[in-house]
Amino acid sequence: MNGPTFQAELAGQNVIAAPHAADGGTINLHFNNQPPGPSATPRPFSTVPFRPDPDFVERPNITAWLRKHCSQPPSRVALVGLGGIGKSQLAIQYAYEERRSSPSTFIFWVHASTKDRFREAYREIAHRLQLPGHNDPKTDALRLVFNWLCDENNGQWLMVLDNADDIDMFYPKQGTGQSTGAEPLAFFLPQTDNGRILVTSRSRDAAARLTGGTQDVLAIQVMNDSQAQQLLRKKLGDKYEEGAAADLLRALECLPLAITQAGAYILQRWPEESLSTYLVKFRRGEKNKAGLLGRDLGDLRRDPSASNSVAQTWQITFDQIRQEKQSAADLLMFISQFNPQGIPRWVLESDRRHWRGIDGSWAGNSWDDGDDRNDDFEDDLHILRQYSLVAVTMQEGEYEMQEREYEMHALVQFCTRAWLLLSDDEQKWKRRFLQVMAREYPAGTYENRTKCQQLDPHIEHVVKEKPTEQEDIKKWAQLLTNIGWYRAEAGIYGVAEQMNRRALDGREEVLGLEHPDTLRSVSSLASVLQAQGKYKEAEQMSRRALGGREKVLGLEHPSTLTSGKYKEAEQMNRRALGGREKVLGLEHPDTLTSYEEAEQINRRALGGKEKVLGPEHPETLGSGKYEEAEQMNRRALGGSEKVLGLEHPFTLTNQGKYEETEQMNRRALGGKEKVLGLEHPDTLTSMNNLAFVWKDQGRDGDAESLMEKCVQLRQRVLGPHHPHTVSSRSTLAGWTEATERF
Repeated sequence: MNGPTFQAELAGQNVIAAPHAADGGTINLHFNNQPPGPSATPRPFSTVPFRPDPDFVERPNITAWLRKHCSQPPSRVALVGLGGIGKSQLAIQYAYEERRSSPSTFIFWVHASTKDRFREAYREIAHRLQLPGHNDPKTDALRLVFNWLCDENNGQWLMVLDNADDIDMFYPKQGTGQSTGAEPLAFFLPQTDNGRILVTSRSRDAAARLTGGTQDVLAIQVMNDSQAQQLLRKKLGDKYEEGAAADLLRALECLPLAITQAGAYILQRWPEESLSTYLVKFRRGEKNKAGLLGRDLGDLRRDPSASNSVAQTWQITFDQIRQEKQSAADLLMFISQFNPQGIPRWVLESDRRHWRGIDGSWAGNSWDDGDDRNDDFEDDLHILRQYSLVAVTMQEGEYEMQEREYEMHALVQFCTRAWLLLSDDEQKWKRRFLQVMAREYPAGTYENRTKCQQLDPHIEHVVKEKPTEQEDIKKWAQLLTNIGWYRAEAGIYGVAEQMNRRALDGREEVLGLEHPDTLRSVSSLASVLQAQGKYKEAEQMSRRALGGREKVLGLEHPSTLTSGKYKEAEQMNRRALGGREKVLGLEHPDTLTSYEEAEQINRRALGGKEKVLGPEHPETLGSGKYEEAEQMNRRALGGSEKVLGLEHPFTLTNQGKYEETEQMNRRALGGKEKVLGLEHPDTLTSMNNLAFVWKDQGRDGDAESLMEKCVQLRQRVLGPHHPHTVSSRSTLAGWTEATERF
């Protein structure tokens, strides 16, 4: 039978009451006289639950930073970044390096993703340290370990606090039901002269709070190209393909988890799959990409509770943001509709002003409590930034002011859209983005060029697919119209034609053939066709637009008489000129008089635009009046010299305009180069006409040099078969031949 056991230290002051034994019985007393002392403290050990990674790729800058900031107690530092960026792997590697360089240091690994896992880690530490009462379920393991950590006699220790993403877990908010009056978990992270703490987190705010400031927080970026190549090569071994590797790493944005995930997939399916076939699948479409990024093939060097899939890893972050603040999650979903780079802040603000929620309801009014709403918007942006989902960049804006823009990793954008698909919100956010773009993308005028340039990179996927709802088709057609306008102003006529044709198709479908907006699309298309030299179809479109407006709006409606009396006079004069050229011939005196009248009308229109809009306004420069006035004058002069003679008063009158014509053309060319750029088609028209003026003045060398430059630029900008290119090339050939002949 087991007898009672006495475990106290045997000393003189101990008094043991004699127990009673029956006759013939024996009493066995066992004394353990080993008082606790230094020998009771276990030898230093490590609780890092992962083996060293043989495929680990050194990132020297990060290692150097850790050695500098985390080498001396009582330091607290943090590695912050996206899930899958390599924070935990860097911490594991640093822990093993510390163990090798300082064997007398305890290394404690604490999973900090939830309260339960934090407590479980502390219980494990108490068990390994054999702290008194560690086996008692009623013992407070947190306080037990805390007290041991605070005792400097126990030696040096390093704690890795892994995945500490939720700051409310460590510092519960008052009034949320999370605070129970007990010490927060952060209390059990002591600041002592014998201990250091290394935090890994997705949240900058959590990291800064746990370390005491941002100065000890390092933001981890994706690997550089060389590091990413090393990692993929180590993962694939002899199955690494030099040619396809660079393209795959670019597609994976050098994200360590994505590289590891791709390598595991390829090895698991070899030889049916290779690096090249993986890349083909990844590029094949969004469905294939989502499938590859969503696969979890396991990794012994990652927390078993953490996903080894990029998509699932980030969806955890997305869900956490949604729980933290729904409006921040809404902002993330909206941002995911943009191109990943150069997202203008003013569009995000506009969206917040005009929309409420995600149900597509239109608020349509300004914020009543502007300051509070703006603070709310700033808070939402801050949340996305501190989770490393969105980064801010600065770009030079108008008036030398810097404008804020945002960017996100393309993989983050893709996984956010996949998250939307899972929650059945994809179409709602696509529709919302279309409506915002239709509202914010302005008419393609000179004044709006900055906005158009900022929004251009973000509209590709919006214009690619025609919506199904009638209201959305209307907005889609308006967006296409404005895009086409801007492209035409930039001289990109092929794209402008495509946009206008699709806009016309949409408007015909939902508005009918004779709706004013449909007729506006017809006119826009006619203008673009005219600019490309497709004169026959352009005339048909112009006649259709005019006929439709006369029928629907009436002959005297402003839309029918778009350009007022100048336009009417110009058209009448053109009709008269055309008739005289056909009936009387190009060199009849009455035809030459029409040239003069056309020149006068053009000059009057030009003068009006210069007065109202300014000499450098695109409407002034691009109106064609400089060129047309000069052309009419040159045709009149050439004809009068031939028919009436060099000394006829009509001829002499026109000869006096050479100097004025040159000044006009120089002015037009200089203004267009400054405002529109050297390669804009309108600039090249002015260049072409100035060459003609110099030729008429006898400046043959200057004329040919300028025309040669014009031909080269027109071939590059408009193409070798464009009517303007053909005309300039033919003219230059004639001039060159004449020069050689004489």
